[in-house]
Formats: sequence, C-alpha cells, structure tokens
Amino acid sequence: MKNDLKTRDDVYLLVSSFYVKVRADQVLGPFFNDVIKDWDAHLDRLTTFWESSLFMTRRLEQRYKGDPLEVHVKVDKENNHSITELHFGLWLNLWFQTIDELFEGENAENAKRRARKMGTFLYLKIFEARTSQS
Repeated sequence: MKNDLKTRDDVYLLVSSFYVKVRADQVLGPFFNDVIKDWDAHLDRLTTFWESSLFMTRRLEQRYKGDPLEVHVKVDKENNHSITELHFGLWLNLWFQTIDELFEGENAENAKRRARKMGTFLYLKIFEARTSQS
C-alpha cells in the first residue's frame, strides 16, 4: 500500500520524479530544458506551488508567490505559439502516472483534480492571449 501526499517532502518527491519524466520526454522536454537553467530552484518553486495548492488550510513555512499564467504565455510566445492540447495532455498523463507510481489517497486524487483544472485553465488562457496579441 502506498502513502498519501502529506508533507512537503512528499510533494518534492512527486514534483522531482515528475520532472525527470518531463525532461526525458521528446515532446515536452525541449520546452522545459531550453527554458529552465536552475533546476534545483525550479523544483523548489514548484514544490512550494503544489504544497500551497494541496495544503491551503495548513500553516506553511513557504507560500507560493508567482503568476504561472504569465510564465506559460511567455513560453508559448517564445516558442512561436506552438503549445497545443497535445502538450497539456502529455503533461497531465505524466503527472497522473507519477502520482499513481508513488502515492494513493485523498490528497493524491486532489493533486490530479487540481492539475486537470490548472491545465485546462492555462490551455484556454494561452489561446486567449494569442488572440489578444494579434
């Protein structure tokens, strides 16, 4: 039996394991590997993001401060608006696969739901930004 996501260390394990897959992926890897120069800082930031998202009601040492939408719109623009629903689907599949390999429980399922909602939101907003930039 696997444990649920309960601590920052759990979230870090999920995020870091997930990004090992992303970086190796032939389709997703170039978007991340070409942009992210400091992977330790990136993994720490994303751990804070997911910890804040999953454990909102807890007192946390760190809270995420940032604008993921702005970052994703910028990456799409820098890649000639080439991000598609395929990329979000691959990202989501790898996220689910990583969760299922490592965890099970209410927080693990919540991490899947939140990723699905976030992916849909970012996908729609990226395309909205394209039309407003034209």
